[in-house]
Amino acid sequence: MSSFFLQTIFNGILAGCIYALFAIGLTLIYGVLNFVNFAHGELIMWGAYFLYFLMDRPLNLPLSIAFLPALCLTILLGLGSDRFIFKPLRKASRLTLLITSLGLSFFLRNGAQFFWGAEIRTYGFEIKRGMKLFGVSITPNQLAIIVSSTLCMILLYLFFYKSRMGKSMRAISDDLELARVMGIPSDRAIQFTWIIASFLAGLGGILLALDTNLHPGMGLINLVKAFAATLLGGVGNLWGALLGGMIIGLSENIAVLLLSPGYKDAIAFGIMVMMLLIRSSTIFWPKE
Repeated sequence: MSSFFLQTIFNGILAGCIYALFAIGLTLIYGVLNFVNFAHGELIMWGAYFLYFLMDRPLNLPLSIAFLPALCLTILLGLGSDRFIFKPLRKASRLTLLITSLGLSFFLRNGAQFFWGAEIRTYGFEIKRGMKLFGVSITPNQLAIIVSSTLCMILLYLFFYKSRMGKSMRAISDDLELARVMGIPSDRAIQFTWIIASFLAGLGGILLALDTNLHPGMGLINLVKAFAATLLGGVGNLWGALLGGMIIGLSENIAVLLLSPGYKDAIAFGIMVMMLLIRSSTIFWPKE
């Protein structure tokens, strides 16, 4: 097996790790609150820009110090979105919530463009040669992506299956009204849902920007990929979202072997359309 093919597979797994973080956050919101948050992509984008803001002039904070505050700011943005926009509409129809999330998405995207402009930006790190392992080049940033993503998956598993709050969130995901009758604190569980989803979005956005770049439109294209991964795994299914993210990452990178790299982002869109054609009611699949 050629080193070029192995490198392609590795790049696919790398992308899949990031898309899985996006998709898990997206499907988590759907599972608990029962609507698709189209502003989730902007949490991804703002997470990356929060880190850029803290590392840029005049603050000039190093990555090690700016990383956690950037994630905290992303979480606050997610909690603020719920408190002031989605909570008053908690009993509204799915269509109302969908349109509201679309409006919030446009607002946040244009807000980022207002503050930082539309041009592509980077964190300004020096490009380093990756180490070779079985013919595959791995940079320090890519290693950080794999380690961070794997650690997040382990912590998520422990949280949802071992902690009391995680079990409460799963119960609310299955039946909100029944969970309330049983005395489960739904408001607190919803807050934790937004905290986790925002954290995963911000972390994924930062990891993606570390490996590539950042721009105001990055949230939209990665929302499409997260949505495609969610559809593949089943809406509301956390571990299905993880598998779907891996499939999307591998598919778009393997497709580059046959198609121009310019069509790479279209792969996720094509998979999403195909899934919707196969089962147009995918968004309304029963939650597992």
